[in-house]
Amino acid sequence: MHFAFDARTEELRAKLLAFMDEHVYPAEAVAAEQRAALASPWDTPPVVEDLKAEARRQGLWNLFLPDEEYGAGLTNLQYAPLAEITGRSPHLAPTALNCAAPDTGNMEVLAQFGDEAQKKQWLEPLLAGEIRSAFAMTEPEVASSDATNIETRIRRDGDAYVISGRKWYISGAMNPDCRVFIVMGKTDPDGSDIRRQQSMVLVPRDTPGVHVRRAMRVYGFEDHDHGGHAEVVFDDVRIPAAHLIGEEGGGFAIAQARLGPGRIHHCMRLIGMAERAVELMCRRAVSRHAFGKALAQQGVVQNWIADARVTIEQLRLLVLKTAWLMDTVGNRGAHTEIQAIKIATPRAVVDIIDKAVQAHGAGGVSQDFPLAELWAAARTLRLADGPDEVHQRSLARRELKKYLCPLTWPLASER
Repeated sequence: MHFAFDARTEELRAKLLAFMDEHVYPAEAVAAEQRAALASPWDTPPVVEDLKAEARRQGLWNLFLPDEEYGAGLTNLQYAPLAEITGRSPHLAPTALNCAAPDTGNMEVLAQFGDEAQKKQWLEPLLAGEIRSAFAMTEPEVASSDATNIETRIRRDGDAYVISGRKWYISGAMNPDCRVFIVMGKTDPDGSDIRRQQSMVLVPRDTPGVHVRRAMRVYGFEDHDHGGHAEVVFDDVRIPAAHLIGEEGGGFAIAQARLGPGRIHHCMRLIGMAERAVELMCRRAVSRHAFGKALAQQGVVQNWIADARVTIEQLRLLVLKTAWLMDTVGNRGAHTEIQAIKIATPRAVVDIIDKAVQAHGAGGVSQDFPLAELWAAARTLRLADGPDEVHQRSLARRELKKYLCPLTWPLASER
């Protein structure tokens, strides 16, 4: 189903649909062939640079940034249908438009919290698509779903900071074009306010003591197109104090500001992933026969398709409502809806893609169709940017507050 948006969004939507048909979908097989011939699987296939150049030529560039100084100046509601389209080819399209995570979140952080020198050195080349970046937060030794658990230390030493810690699943870090990390760690580990212990700093990749140890697999995939997900060790890494983003103790607040838009962007793209899965399922259903009739005539397959359509329309409406609220009352005012879409969307899309895999039989788990990678990406998003259970906990607490008087809050089990 297609909603009527404002004239600018409709124009960009039409251009992007044509760009996908004419350039992105044909490039999927080409990128795979080129990557197989590269000296390193982490190098960028030449066709990706061709896509970026064409997207920039067509004005399909930095669409995610609402600040006109840096991006297209679109609202969340305007960006939503465009991000959905890119989700149909999540490993190529976002990168082609310079709208791929984690660069998007890092650019937002630098645009909002970076000083002029930081913007000049890092934001400008990121906006131009000349370099890539990574966001180093998750750690293997603690439950990183609770950001206050982070153990990486950022110690002030004169006019420098010294960083020590181990991170993993640092998306994009295997890409040789990744030139800078935004690292979250504790500058005040013994501070009384657990949400003021953390800070964020910029760490150039080539700084002595930065060791990219290995690529972490995601359901067996190394996710080359995304730049991999690395384990990174910071071994007494020394950086200038000027590399601090914002103020000491501001890391937790910056992380929350970064994650809000990131979560809705993921959900926008997930709807596109679901749409592609349904398209593939329908094409398969009308082209394959079993037990004397087309799969499309089998009642169970019809149920899968019908349920998928209903679910996608529900998810889209909730995502659009959330985008509208973020535009009108801000991220804090849309907190409940942001959590709701983050809970509902990956969970439902995983099920839709799973049904598409089932309809394809062995082909569904093979490299000949994108479904296996789509499933792995969607399933991973039930963990990324906060696992389902964290959002459920927070959302439930918000609902319960409507019914509990101050004397009975917090719940006894959480005192």
